[in-house]
Amino acid sequence: MTMNPPRAGRREWTALAVLMLPLLLVSMDVSVLYFAVPEISADLRPSGTQQLWIFDIYGFVLAGLLMTMGSLGDRIGRRRLLLIGAVAFGAASLLAAYAHSAETLIAARALLGIGGATLMPSTMALVRTMFTDPAQRAKAIGLWSGVMTAGIALGSVMSGVLVEHFWWGSVFLVNLPAMALLLILGPVLLPESKNPSPGRFDLIGVPLSMAAVLPVVYGLKELPSEGWNVRYVVSITVGLLFAALFVHRQRTTASPMISPALFRGHGFTPAVVLNTMSAFGMMGSAYFTTQYLQSVLGKGALEAALWSLLPSVLIGVAAPVAAWLVQRGVDRAHVVTAGFLVAAGGYGLLALAGTDSLWLVLAACGVMASGIVVVMSLLTDLALGTAPVEKAGAASSLLETGTEFGGALSMAVLGSIGTAVYRHDIPAGAPAPAQETLGGALAVAAELPGRAGDALATAAREAFTSAMQGAAIAGAVLLTGAAGLATAGLRRIRVREEAPTENAEQAEPLSPSGV
Repeated sequence: MTMNPPRAGRREWTALAVLMLPLLLVSMDVSVLYFAVPEISADLRPSGTQQLWIFDIYGFVLAGLLMTMGSLGDRIGRRRLLLIGAVAFGAASLLAAYAHSAETLIAARALLGIGGATLMPSTMALVRTMFTDPAQRAKAIGLWSGVMTAGIALGSVMSGVLVEHFWWGSVFLVNLPAMALLLILGPVLLPESKNPSPGRFDLIGVPLSMAAVLPVVYGLKELPSEGWNVRYVVSITVGLLFAALFVHRQRTTASPMISPALFRGHGFTPAVVLNTMSAFGMMGSAYFTTQYLQSVLGKGALEAALWSLLPSVLIGVAAPVAAWLVQRGVDRAHVVTAGFLVAAGGYGLLALAGTDSLWLVLAACGVMASGIVVVMSLLTDLALGTAPVEKAGAASSLLETGTEFGGALSMAVLGSIGTAVYRHDIPAGAPAPAQETLGGALAVAAELPGRAGDALATAAREAFTSAMQGAAIAGAVLLTGAAGLATAGLRRIRVREEAPTENAEQAEPLSPSGV
């Protein structure tokens, strides 16, 4: 007779609230520098290249180390790695807040990326070990997905508020109280869990995984700004070659970092692939809508960020509704398919936007994000539910790495489409900077006299809106295709309900000592 998995109680749900702290801060750090850049530039005087690295180094290091840290957490303990990461994240935040040079700030942002790479897969893996009941796990992961998505939007708003009242370093100091609370409550509330038989750590796999991820993410993120520059094409190609070497290493070594057995789990592979496609849908719209609010509608940076919070209202409802539908017996494949179609509908609404369509754009973003959160929460639950508990860290890191790839690929594909449409629609006689970007056009227009400047600004805004429409149509088509793949790939897949493991470390998942 199969035993029903134990249900989580008040302690587990309280522990989940503690886990939301690092998740929120790591996701906020993606966007927390948006409004701090002018003050950082005035204070530290970074070069153009240094300013780009201040922005990008966090995401690059985070993406490159996710698989390493997920595997490490399975070996040394997910709670232990989470607390180590909290110390590193807090120390790096302090260093960044009081950096006196661009080089120091870049190094601090890199350390923040290392800390973030330990926190993200650890939080997800701990959710997997704390919530063994499928219905409760689905709710917990729905909350996890909503907090992660909301954190990205909240980061830019908090940045604007803090910079308006304090100095730019305050955007980093906000991390310290939350990390301190995690270090105090984590050992009391969070269980320790790890793989009881992990084997030797794959030291060769670490540089191979980074060499596979970093060049591809870098190349994909830079393509929209400069087009198919040979440097970025070579970067992506090199990354793909190292990816092939990494896969070969994982298939042939006795103790792989990412066990190939994970992909033999019923439903794991389609969940990872479809989750990557959902990240594609989430990140692609932000590239255009943030510029639309500021440069087309003329909103100030903080005002635009506050407006962009409105779609988050729908995000907070979407994941719980999706979990409720699956618990009531609706097939997961149908709900995920519907989520992709809702997100595609959001892109369809975005394709209808004109140069003065604030509410339509906000509605489109809300519809799109709610559909994506439905997809991401259910696919995360599916991937973690089909992965063995002892490999929860590796499974989590694969999902997170897929999310990074999906976001970068979205920027490359939809950004390139938008750039092509913009350059086609901008008047042929416009100055060279105006033909490159909307920002360049508005800068040139501000220097032209009278009607000439107004005419160029109007033409550039119309061209950008057309570019957003073209990218939105492409996004709608791609997400509709993802809906078809979800229907085909998730049919008859069910998350297995595992009986509690007899291993001592996992049989008592709420023991602070893990024994």
